[in-house]
Amino acid sequence: MMRSSRGCAAAALLLWCAAAAGAEPRPLVLELFTSEGCSSCPPADAYLGRLSARGDVVALSFHVNYWDSLGWRDRFALSQFVERQNVYARNLNRASVYTPELVIDGRYDCLGSDEKTVARALGERRDGVAVALAVHEATVRVELGAAQRVPPSDVVLVAYLRHAVSAIGRGENAGRTLEEFNVVRGLRTLGSWHGEGRSFDVPLSSLPADATDIAVLVQPSGQAPIIGAAALALH
Repeated sequence: MMRSSRGCAAAALLLWCAAAAGAEPRPLVLELFTSEGCSSCPPADAYLGRLSARGDVVALSFHVNYWDSLGWRDRFALSQFVERQNVYARNLNRASVYTPELVIDGRYDCLGSDEKTVARALGERRDGVAVALAVHEATVRVELGAAQRVPPSDVVLVAYLRHAVSAIGRGENAGRTLEEFNVVRGLRTLGSWHGEGRSFDVPLSSLPADATDIAVLVQPSGQAPIIGAAALALH
């Protein structure tokens, strides 16, 4: 009964978001949960790299640390990313987390290399709240347009490194050199949004030193389906 109620609530929220978000086109948000210690992850990492070149996609790679116990410590892994994945697992009624997991628009998940599921998602209509990003005088300006009948939402800033190469010394990928894309280096909530036009200023100096790009996600509180997104290269 509890699972059924949760599913009904999630469906209702999804319909609410879709109806309220407005008519602004937005990119598809793909969140890959991956690890340098997982032998199944490199194909998913490579696929995310190809997707990251598309203008209609915000592709993000979250490295998790629960593979570190097998002998290789992933230099990009943060426990904060595991917490984000655990919330998705609860919302999507998953019994546990796994890698490589690809979460699509916060609505459903699939294996990270599942090209057919991603292709279907890319073919769907995506409307959302207007999000604009710009850099001026060492400050990132985030602007959200106004929208009606939207749920209270978090404005989430994601700082990421566009490309990295890692030589793996131990674990399941020992001896391999891995190419990684859009590796998230920082994640924080800028504030809440209730449908009003609003802006946020973020000093560039507050971002991780190795961040090359940022993305902003608008997501109803509790990590529900994403209703707004934009990305910007910092350099």
